[in-house]
Amino acid sequence: MLGFCLTAPLLDVAAKLASESVPVAQITAARFVVQCALMAPFLWVMGLSLRVARGRWLALLSRALFLLVATFCFIAAISVMPLADALAIVFVAPFIVLLVGKFYLGEDVGPRRVGAALVGFAGVLFVIQPSFAAFGAVALFPLGTVVCFASYILVTRGLSRHVHPVTLQFYTGLIASLFCIPVLMLAQGSGSELLDPVWPAGVAWLWLFGVGFFAALSHMMMTYALSLAPSATLAPLQYLELPVATLLGFLVFNDFPNALTLTGIAIIIAAGLYMIHRERVTARQLVTERAAPPI
Repeated sequence: MLGFCLTAPLLDVAAKLASESVPVAQITAARFVVQCALMAPFLWVMGLSLRVARGRWLALLSRALFLLVATFCFIAAISVMPLADALAIVFVAPFIVLLVGKFYLGEDVGPRRVGAALVGFAGVLFVIQPSFAAFGAVALFPLGTVVCFASYILVTRGLSRHVHPVTLQFYTGLIASLFCIPVLMLAQGSGSELLDPVWPAGVAWLWLFGVGFFAALSHMMMTYALSLAPSATLAPLQYLELPVATLLGFLVFNDFPNALTLTGIAIIIAAGLYMIHRERVTARQLVTERAAPPI
């Protein structure tokens, strides 16, 4: 999980460097094409089947599209915003998953965790306010990432019980690539700064490969971490991604959050860690109740 926290921000750095000369849609496509190509050998080496039950194809398609839109919105944001600002806004996704679980899926979520989610949203407002003033409407792009990534997590919850994680990543890369490539072909010559593809020059090829490579590497490490330890144990470590992204943003791009943004980041981390703590307490109470002898 620590490896994920160190490598996932490198994906963002590569995407931001590539965005200096390559359109956002092309960077997004590279992320999924490279991921698909890198996952294929793992399928063969591990002897995994590509067969998926017919009833799960719609969920598989939705999962890929949610991640595709989330990636596009995030790359569009970091092309002009500091890494830490955009990533801090994205970290509100677990709060959305929690609220959807309570009010839509009927999951048992106590008032303390709901309160922590609301505090986390308040922290996001601290980050958005200076970003919106500095960058305009593009500061809202991470909110698109939040909504789509939260939906991606909810769909993954159901699929992960029936499809191997490596197979999931392969199909996600393949499906997203099949959507991206026709869009790029249709957008060629349109003049759109976001969509019109270009022929990468020099080091831009390295940045495009890095986007897909670090995406595949970081998500593989997270997948194996979750197979070796409970998610409740690993979840707090994910917040280390924020300080790593802040440090890389400063070292590579000389970007550093202002006081208001740092306050918002601190609130988001505190609310997230408290929410995780409450989930652990609830889980222990359930175990205790189940272990108690019947009256």
